Amino acid sequence: MKLDILYEDNHIIAINKPSGALAQGDKTGDEPIVELVKAYVKNKYDKPGAVFIGIPHRLDRPTSGILLFARTSKALTRLNQMFKDKLIQKTYWAVVKNSPPEKEAKLTHYLKKNQAKNKSFAKDQAFNQGLKCELNYSLIGKSKTYYLLEVKPLTGRHHQIRVQLSSIGCPIKGDTKYGFDRPNEDKSIHLHARHIAFIHPVSKEDISITAPVPEDTVWQAFV
Repeated sequence: MKLDILYEDNHIIAINKPSGALAQGDKTGDEPIVELVKAYVKNKYDKPGAVFIGIPHRLDRPTSGILLFARTSKALTRLNQMFKDKLIQKTYWAVVKNSPPEKEAKLTHYLKKNQAKNKSFAKDQAFNQGLKCELNYSLIGKSKTYYLLEVKPLTGRHHQIRVQLSSIGCPIKGDTKYGFDRPNEDKSIHLHARHIAFIHPVSKEDISITAPVPEDTVWQAFV
């Protein structure tokens, strides 16, 4: 796999992750993208020994888009805290089956993860062990068949965007785990981490990164 580098400096590197790529290793044993990033840095900068690459956030395997890595421990520590303090603004695009009930809205649910099924369940009302999750969405496009939503999560729960959109009758294309009626042929889902904005953890510059959508006909209908 050839890395699609969106941004790079001495402390951070951002790539456009293709759907299907693992951010880091799991029980499947498939090579995670973090190892490709390490190899890229090692080769480009002719670094001896092991290369440090830290992962301050994740993307689900079937999701595409911006994945940010830290090239130094200083950057990783600071990015971890920035994500925790909600100082990093993330924007996703989602292609959904149905028109949402409102053109734009804030969604609030209470979510619980089923570890055995690797699936989250959301309810409208607070319940025991339910974690509050919130996002803002707006309808920004329509094709002959689907709708395009721009989503800005306000919390970072497991499968949050997927389960919250499904809860309002808008399952993401290809996401059979959360209510879409058929899978995509390549096992992707049409959820894309489109944009990220934050203050650089070391230089303190404003960083704004946008990831092009995948080159399939459904995505391209919106761009």
